[in-house]
Amino acid sequence: MASFNDTVIENFRAHEGVLGGHWEGKTTLLLHTPGRKSGKNFVNPLVAAPYKDSFIVCGSGGGAPEDPQWVANLEAVDGPVTVELGTETVKADHRVVRPGLDDDWDQLYEVWREYWPDAADYEKKTDRKFPVAVITVR
Repeated sequence: MASFNDTVIENFRAHEGVLGGHWEGKTTLLLHTPGRKSGKNFVNPLVAAPYKDSFIVCGSGGGAPEDPQWVANLEAVDGPVTVELGTETVKADHRVVRPGLDDDWDQLYEVWREYWPDAADYEKKTDRKFPVAVITVR
């Protein structure tokens, strides 16, 4: 997965945040999170559904049986995170919203699901419900 993400990140930066192919017409952001154990900086390209003054990203992992590590890393961050959006690198507030724990999960997940058509395929690969994160650029 790292080499796939590395290629997406390279294309994102080379084309000022605009991706073609499968991502054409969709907003993508690069989420920077420190590893909760290693402290190492990780960068994850994520489809970002616009929502009010924020973006919704989803911890689908393409339908993997476990949440991607960036979700737990994001939950461990106290304070803003760094995101790359288009040509800008900015600070953003965040909150992770989990199914069964947060009342607005259904609404937020549906926004992301409608925005990203692959969501239906991801859902077929696992029984888990995906956490989402609300990212609000400062």
